[in-house]
Amino acid sequence: MLNDFLYLMKAELMVTVIIFILLFLKLGNKALKNESLLNFINVLLLINLAAGFFYIPTGTLFGDMFRTNELLTLEKNFLNLGTLIISLQSYHWLKNHKHVSEFYILLLSTLLGMFFMISSNNLLMFYLGLELSTIPLAALANFDLEKRISSEAAFKMIMSSAFSSGLLLFGISMLYGTTGTLSFTELPSLLYGSALQFLSFILLIAGFGFKISVVPFHLWTADVYEGSPVAVTSYLSVISKGAILFVMIPVLYNVFIPLGHSWYNMLYLLSVATMIIGNLFALRQQNMKRFLAFSSIAQIGFILVGMSGQSVAGSVSVIYFVLVYIFSNLGAFGVISLVSAITGKEKMDDYKGFYKTNPLLSWVLAISLFSLAGIPPMAGFFGKFFLLFAGAGKGNYLLIVIAALNMVVALYYYLKVIKTMFMDTNENPIEKLHSGWQPKIAMVICVGGILVTGMASGAYDYIHSLLK
Repeated sequence: MLNDFLYLMKAELMVTVIIFILLFLKLGNKALKNESLLNFINVLLLINLAAGFFYIPTGTLFGDMFRTNELLTLEKNFLNLGTLIISLQSYHWLKNHKHVSEFYILLLSTLLGMFFMISSNNLLMFYLGLELSTIPLAALANFDLEKRISSEAAFKMIMSSAFSSGLLLFGISMLYGTTGTLSFTELPSLLYGSALQFLSFILLIAGFGFKISVVPFHLWTADVYEGSPVAVTSYLSVISKGAILFVMIPVLYNVFIPLGHSWYNMLYLLSVATMIIGNLFALRQQNMKRFLAFSSIAQIGFILVGMSGQSVAGSVSVIYFVLVYIFSNLGAFGVISLVSAITGKEKMDDYKGFYKTNPLLSWVLAISLFSLAGIPPMAGFFGKFFLLFAGAGKGNYLLIVIAALNMVVALYYYLKVIKTMFMDTNENPIEKLHSGWQPKIAMVICVGGILVTGMASGAYDYIHSLLK
């Protein structure tokens, strides 16, 4: 039994061990320099990532409440990869911070909660993982302790999270009241589409919608993204949303498949509203973090199109797009993080003439934005193509046309940023930025990931093989 526990919970135990190592270092008498501590933590995160690809377990624990298999392990490895990239990108910000250990303890506690969410086979386990992943994130949003806007971001996040958790709990309680179980395995056979079950499902979707910023549950997103440190913003944008999407796929496709017709119509309306609102508001933004906030909202709209396909292609396209999104969005946030940490500048106009002083960083940001816009041969093009292809499987071509038109709008505002960097002039452009090797490695990983996952089909095919 102990061997099964250690084997099946390998990913969770690895993260827990790193948290305890950081606690012991924090409580020790000898304080490490920030640079040494950051390098040590990045090595631990690299070991954690590498360990995820060996001895992949399959099985269940805790009375079938916890499950793991090759696909779930791969999803956790995606999150481990994104966390490592964010850690490397945050080097310049954290090396002068007073609370490096606390930052990583909170960050990894959040990651641990996401792992429990992904492996949950019961709504109770899912909710516990959700809370473990959410509460530390509110503290991270307030990690720029001297900035009032950071405190406001944390307050808005905790209030919206509390409201969404209340809706989620209310939906879970009504679902339990009508079925007598919270098990993902037992629920499908007990769902018969009563009014109370349908209301509970709506509340569950609302809870999910808050976490991934689906319109009309998106109102907290831009303010929290702007007020949080860039590292936390990128984590919220990529890792947090990716974890929820990984959970939504089995919940919709396996648990609530008896209500498939109803939730297809819901996803249809939510995806259209999310794409349109996200794109329209992204057109107006001048702060780069708010710009990427509304960009990420629009991207969620495209993901919902693929998810509405109700097929294996829909599942594969969403998981593949999350991988592409990790590389693309973190590539953009990596440049913004470096500029913000060294110069404190976050406005779009600050990037005028950026190419003249920082050509390599300009190309990293441009490639990332090209991928987010869906321009071939970047990975983002194939990610969106597979999402639209999966959505078209239901035969609703009007939804595909709306999505394609929104891609044109998105192309405009992504190209606007590129035009600002490469074509606009500025008498006082951002000076030449000298970064350490850590941010450079992160950017190489992101650019390499965008190009390789776009031009090679291995990633998509491998995910598809795990879902057969």
